[in-house]
Amino acid sequence: YTLDNDLLTTEQRQFYEDNGYLLIKKLVSDEDIERFRREFTRICKREVNPPGAMIMKDESLRSQFGQSEKVVNKVQDFQEDEELFRYCTLPEVLKYVECFTGPNIMAMHTMLINKLPDSDKQTFLHPMHQDLHYFPFRPASRIVCAWTAMERADQDNGCLVVQPGTHKTTLKPHGYPKWEGKTNKLFHGLLDEDEKTPKVHLVMEKGDTVFFHPLLIHGSGINKTSGFRKSISCHFASSECYYIDVKNTTQEHLEKELAEMVRKKYNATSVELKDIWNFRARLVQGERINL
Repeated sequence: YTLDNDLLTTEQRQFYEDNGYLLIKKLVSDEDIERFRREFTRICKREVNPPGAMIMKDESLRSQFGQSEKVVNKVQDFQEDEELFRYCTLPEVLKYVECFTGPNIMAMHTMLINKLPDSDKQTFLHPMHQDLHYFPFRPASRIVCAWTAMERADQDNGCLVVQPGTHKTTLKPHGYPKWEGKTNKLFHGLLDEDEKTPKVHLVMEKGDTVFFHPLLIHGSGINKTSGFRKSISCHFASSECYYIDVKNTTQEHLEKELAEMVRKKYNATSVELKDIWNFRARLVQGERINL
């Protein structure tokens, strides 16, 4: 799952091979995080409107708070926002990414998550899932997510929860969990979760960054505090990865749902999953080969 490199220690490489994730302390500077935070606030206030970005809101709060960070729970696909996209080009992040993808690196999927305070509704509980479910490209071992905490993340405010070692399994069927009315669009989860698999809560400080494999089963709990738990992340892939056809696979229903959303938004006639990813993908290091 890792490539030969001069950066990771033998222990770090072995940890990722065994567990499917690796946490690096204080990787991203406070200055950078503050810049991302300011840009996020500007997007919430509609001072900037990055093309192609999907701004996800909790509609039930809009009447109370209007346009503000108290309503926006995620900015996805920020590849056209120069300020936020800087995250995907930070040399300190890319040098670690290269240990998993090799030198030709594509930024495939970007997100800034603002986990809103949540009490009884559990709207922002993200069910346990594997990110590969969303990706029509392979091989999985040349894809990695970098996820940076923008403030302390712990069990109180809904930190990441991982199931170590599950990156060695296959892609499992996903769908909407049976929590009537409690899930956000496209928040798919494992349909058959093994409750006995040990879970680890990743307590992280501001600037800490975890790198994890797209088959690693993970999710996040609810934010029981009155604050907002922010994180910024990017899925990177080797540009040597290739697209696959998801027809007749467990990912087929996802393609239908996403294509329907894109058709509505852009009045497009026929859309395949790989078209959507092609539109999002950006080369950040080396040369573009397949993706």
